[in-house]
Amino acid sequence: MATEATGGLEFHPMDQFIVKPLFGGEAVAWYTPTNVTLWLFLTALAAIALLVLGSRGRAIVPSRAQSVAELTYGLVHKMIEDIAGKDGLRYFPYILTLFLFVAFANLLGLVPMAFTVTSHIAVTGVLALGVFFGVTAIGFIKNGAHFLDLFWVRSAPLAVRPILAVIEVISYFVRPLSLSIRLAGNMIAGHAVIKVFAGFAAIAAVAPVAVVAVVGMYAFEVLVALVQAYVFTILTCVYLKDALHPSH
Repeated sequence: MATEATGGLEFHPMDQFIVKPLFGGEAVAWYTPTNVTLWLFLTALAAIALLVLGSRGRAIVPSRAQSVAELTYGLVHKMIEDIAGKDGLRYFPYILTLFLFVAFANLLGLVPMAFTVTSHIAVTGVLALGVFFGVTAIGFIKNGAHFLDLFWVRSAPLAVRPILAVIEVISYFVRPLSLSIRLAGNMIAGHAVIKVFAGFAAIAAVAPVAVVAVVGMYAFEVLVALVQAYVFTILTCVYLKDALHPSH
């Protein structure tokens, strides 16, 4: 699908990820309200609304909002307890907030004309660094210098331990990078594919196939949005476990 004048694409799948000022203009300063600002606010509002509406009635026969809130609460609570142990439950509010924020950011990004904030490494990177610095601080506060046992594999032969220690240190500091890139990359890929299929819907010969593909991709992206929130949260719990119980 090329234009006669430029030979380029008639649609640009990556345009949906451009940060734009909300009130006109092109320059974006640190204080400029942008589409990212708007959708970050809506994401936080959606998470708050779910918990407020879900806990307001506390009915024996729960409403839909209450059911979703209770299922989410139970899922995250069990995840933390199973992975990090009962010691990890004191950090339940933060991890639940993290799960809801990522999940709603991903899902709201599927609304037509919306902006997917988790497609930007600046957002996912802040979330990942928050987890990284948080669990590192917890590790040293709870264990002191014994937190460094995380990098010393005592079960390995003594001659191999220094090599494994270097590998463990590198893998530890790569954690925020892998957390942020995994989430942003999945969001970018899925939304770009949807936009490509939507562009092909303008061609009459392939329009029916393109429409079916868009619908299928939307359904798949809903699943991906929830799975990525789950993966981000479960990895946070794994890192928390390492901080609370650093010994190999």
